Amino acid sequence: MKRNFVALPQRLAKSPTYGNLLRRASPPQRRNKTTGAQLLKSWPSDYRRFLFIGAATTISLFAGFTITRETRLAHAEQPLEVESTSAKTSTCSLSSMPTIIYDKSAENLNNAVAEFLNLLGPQRVDLNLGARISHSSTEWSPAPRGELDRFDIIVSPSTTEEVSAITKICSRRRIPMTAFSGGTSLEGTLAATQGGVCIDFKLMNKIIAIRKNDLDVTVQPGVGYIDLNQRLAEQGLFFPPDPGPGAQIGGMIAQGCSGTNAFRYGTMKDWVLGLTLVLADGSIVKTRGRPRKSSAGYDLTRLIVGSEGTLAFVTEANLKLTSKPQNERVALAAFPSTSKAVETVVKVVQSDMPIAALELLDGTSMRAVNQGGYCDKEYPEVPTLFLKFAGHDKAAVDQQIKSVQEFARQSGCQAFEFSNTSEEADAIWMARKTLLWSMLTLKNDPSDIFLSADTAVPISQMGTAMDAVKQKITESGFVGACLGHVGDGNFHTAVICPPEHKHQARQIITWAQRLAIDMDGTVTGEHGIGLEFRDAMVEEIGENGVDMMRQIKLALDPLCLLNPDKLFRLKIDNSGEQ
Repeated sequence: MKRNFVALPQRLAKSPTYGNLLRRASPPQRRNKTTGAQLLKSWPSDYRRFLFIGAATTISLFAGFTITRETRLAHAEQPLEVESTSAKTSTCSLSSMPTIIYDKSAENLNNAVAEFLNLLGPQRVDLNLGARISHSSTEWSPAPRGELDRFDIIVSPSTTEEVSAITKICSRRRIPMTAFSGGTSLEGTLAATQGGVCIDFKLMNKIIAIRKNDLDVTVQPGVGYIDLNQRLAEQGLFFPPDPGPGAQIGGMIAQGCSGTNAFRYGTMKDWVLGLTLVLADGSIVKTRGRPRKSSAGYDLTRLIVGSEGTLAFVTEANLKLTSKPQNERVALAAFPSTSKAVETVVKVVQSDMPIAALELLDGTSMRAVNQGGYCDKEYPEVPTLFLKFAGHDKAAVDQQIKSVQEFARQSGCQAFEFSNTSEEADAIWMARKTLLWSMLTLKNDPSDIFLSADTAVPISQMGTAMDAVKQKITESGFVGACLGHVGDGNFHTAVICPPEHKHQARQIITWAQRLAIDMDGTVTGEHGIGLEFRDAMVEEIGENGVDMMRQIKLALDPLCLLNPDKLFRLKIDNSGEQ
């Protein structure tokens, strides 16, 4: 920038700041007629020399300060040159992310085992091959490469501090880690595609505190929700999220689950108050205490719920509770078609009736119920609604049942049955709660595989979507079923096929997901993305949305050690694998 140094003293003199300083530094004006030149001549020569040098120095200092300041301002106006790397951008594409390298050498793993044995003892370090395989792959969520996708080591901590110590060992040695809590997840969420360490939370299964007056509870991740509700019932309390049998709190948080009670009570994210976390480097973080509301910064709790164990390990959770439902009744209604059943659902939802649960099973699902052996009676193998009612007033519950029965009659209901005792209610609802296990009886051969989707669409589109998906399954010749939480538009598609036809079956699942997206729905309502639905998520929320998630992952887990390959693709160097 060209500068007018000659004019600088004049500009300084006119400056409000520096002009005042210069005027204060000048000798005071005399009131007689003596001129400045005469006064200057009257001063001793040494003093005149000193004054001249001092004035020159002062002006030079002011000039230098001003030039420096103006130079800084000029540079501040120029855009900063930022390196084009993922660390300096708001999003991170797969191509721009750094290549991740793990150390899965035998020497490194053996040294890690030695450290784990020193930390935990031999009873809590498991190298058994069968256990390492079963922790990675289940019958309803098989690992892509079967027994090849297995963990190298299983460890079982009992405290947050032990989880932190395990994590620090793995971080220092660049060994990937995956949490295990219940093991009921789907879509390959647990698949050990990178081997590494499985952290099994089976020993962290304590209910730490139940606070009836505050309607909340503090638990460890290995607590099963069924066991929790049995304890809570003793005090008239209830924890609503209810996914499949066997699910535990840690996994429920990781998956952001819901279940049959979601229509009335919402999903898991609505019932988590605060979490204790262990991050990828071993840091221990509390996201929040037990407030029912807070505006204190980012909602770290919600960030973790549904992150599928890719951002942190949950070691403690503060959960909301509600009063245990009273006067609980259950009913089922059989219909000639799926569309007629959904027609009834729409009427119920539009009536704003406080029904506790609203589930729909198609004819194939009801066949599985009859074959599963979990129920005391057989049911018609036609589309069937399962409904749950509850309320403080028994008369109000009776009126709800009467209203729904009339809605069902108007839609051509073939049979309507409701419970009169809690035992009858449990017996009817058992058909719905055990359906996942019952579905496995539909296999034509023990080697057949089970694929699923859990799309969600606007409720008015539910009948059309389910009929279209069922038609697609019929055309394929595979065994398949549709069922779901119709109260919130979430339905599951199950396809059972021989292993050699997995690709064709996967195409049906993809087709169902794209149909849901076209209907302004989602590819997954509650099961999560895992390994199988990574590309489907890109279709739903776009590349930029996924790239933003990847950047969040790199910020909290820069070595990508936590449950790698899940939710979205990573750039991992597997060239050294044998």
